[in-house]
Amino acid sequence: MTCKPFILDGGLATELEEKGFQLQAEPLWSAKILYTDPEAIKDVHYRYLQCGSDVITTATYQASIKGFTTHLGLKPEEAEQLLMSGVQIAKETATDFMSRCTAAGRATPLVAGSVGPYGAFLHDGSEYTGAYESWMSVEELKDWHRPQIRCLVAAGADLIAMETIPSLKEAEALVELLREFPDAKAWLSFSCKDSQNISDGNKFSKAVQVASKSTQLVAVGVNCSPPALVKPLLESAKAHKATNMSWVVYPNSGEGWDPKTGWKTERRMPFTELSLEWKEQGALWIGGCCRVGPADIMELRSRLIRSSR
Repeated sequence: MTCKPFILDGGLATELEEKGFQLQAEPLWSAKILYTDPEAIKDVHYRYLQCGSDVITTATYQASIKGFTTHLGLKPEEAEQLLMSGVQIAKETATDFMSRCTAAGRATPLVAGSVGPYGAFLHDGSEYTGAYESWMSVEELKDWHRPQIRCLVAAGADLIAMETIPSLKEAEALVELLREFPDAKAWLSFSCKDSQNISDGNKFSKAVQVASKSTQLVAVGVNCSPPALVKPLLESAKAHKATNMSWVVYPNSGEGWDPKTGWKTERRMPFTELSLEWKEQGALWIGGCCRVGPADIMELRSRLIRSSR
């Protein structure tokens, strides 16, 4: 009998865009909807839970105190409350879902507090290059991320999803910063440029070594990268992952993305078929990122849970 994986959710912003929200030019991306229409966030969370997600991720990827004060005109304390509301909304949705759920043995869903890279705040596509690491120190990156993590932990997130991290330096900063919150658990996932390297050009295996220094990380892995890259990336770093740490994998649909125009509608990768390979490689946390929707998560759950029996 093989270990049953945790099924993550899929893309939140792209689901909102499907419902008519215009987010491509929005500097806060889906985080703005926490302010303008929190019920729409709940609706997306709920759809993913209905389709089998064991973990839902907060709409805080592009959220920051500075971003909220700059673009929404909020006071710093109001910005903190708005950031924390991302966790509260997800937890309320999970509670509501469980009160109506009739499936036997369904566990209470976990809430992962999303922390995106500094490049997400810059809103210039640098979360896929890590270019800003050349002019930011580890301490400056820690200072940037500290308020977000503090708010997510204080709001009661079950774990912190440090995701789409493009650079080794930012990974080092996050691993160090996590120690300031000793009761917090997290995963660390990277955006990758090819089958061997994270977005800044460093080897994925080296990034995994940085993650493996932490006793608070439950998983390390890959997100918002094409599905075809996942298997070789995991293979390249398997000797460097701590034995008590799992892989976390949630790629995008494999379609192209342009910082100015957004996602290109192209032929999609066989996402759910490849997931069986990732599970065989030891991935315990598996889901999708941009352009992966509730129907994909339903199929993913069906394949993975069936293969665990």
